[in-house]
Amino acid sequence: MTIRLAAVAALGLALAAAGLAGRAAAQPPQLKPKQDCFFLSQWRGWTSPDPSTIYLGVGFKQVYQLDLSGPSPDLSWPDARLINVAHAVSTVCSPLDLDLRVAQGGRGMSQPLFIKSMRKLTPTEVAAIPKKYLPQ
Repeated sequence: MTIRLAAVAALGLALAAAGLAGRAAAQPPQLKPKQDCFFLSQWRGWTSPDPSTIYLGVGFKQVYQLDLSGPSPDLSWPDARLINVAHAVSTVCSPLDLDLRVAQGGRGMSQPLFIKSMRKLTPTEVAAIPKKYLPQ
């Protein structure tokens, strides 16, 4: 009798596993969203068209848009410097990988910038940026 119970239980588990496998095969696999990353060494310049947006020039033709969680009027200073405090991360894939601050020319004080979102712009979006705001 216990052998029959074990056989019935094994058959039930096999059928359940086959049902799950069939259901998994019927559903398309979930693709991970493409993640655009760059190396800090590829960062070549920046501009700020407004106090809440920064364009980072990366490589030869790539531009990443950083949207800040709050405006920073300091970005509009003529001698503003953008500083990234490195924390042993050489690849930037998300806003958490950057620790940005803005400082004015010769002054020692800097203001932290909090990045809300980061995305790589398409070639069409880059072409739409006014020339004075293209990162150098």
